[in-house]
Amino acid sequence: MAHTDRHVDYVELCAQDLAAVQRFYAGAFGWSFTAWGDDYCDFQGAGIGIGFRREEAPAAGGTLVVIHAADLEAMQQRVEAAGGAVSRPIFSFPGGRRFHFMDPCGNELGVWSEK
Repeated sequence: MAHTDRHVDYVELCAQDLAAVQRFYAGAFGWSFTAWGDDYCDFQGAGIGIGFRREEAPAAGGTLVVIHAADLEAMQQRVEAAGGAVSRPIFSFPGGRRFHFMDPCGNELGVWSEK
């Protein structure tokens, strides 16, 4: 799948039971999934990337919109210069790296890159 710089690329949701989430979306919509360990899976066939992370109880605002960036460090600088606040510094995960930020209205989003 090709990723476009500075476009919404992925939506991440919380789930208490990843096996139940996988059964539901496979049965209801025919989506397939890839498990990334015990605490994460993502789905193919939804038209946009969708992932589920294990959380004991989904929190308010538990949905995470994730934007793709060709240059993660440069994008973090742009986010901060525009008034965003980094809520989770750059970290690695299977498939790339990302950071989370809060916009001026308190919404949390993520930015990721393969590099």
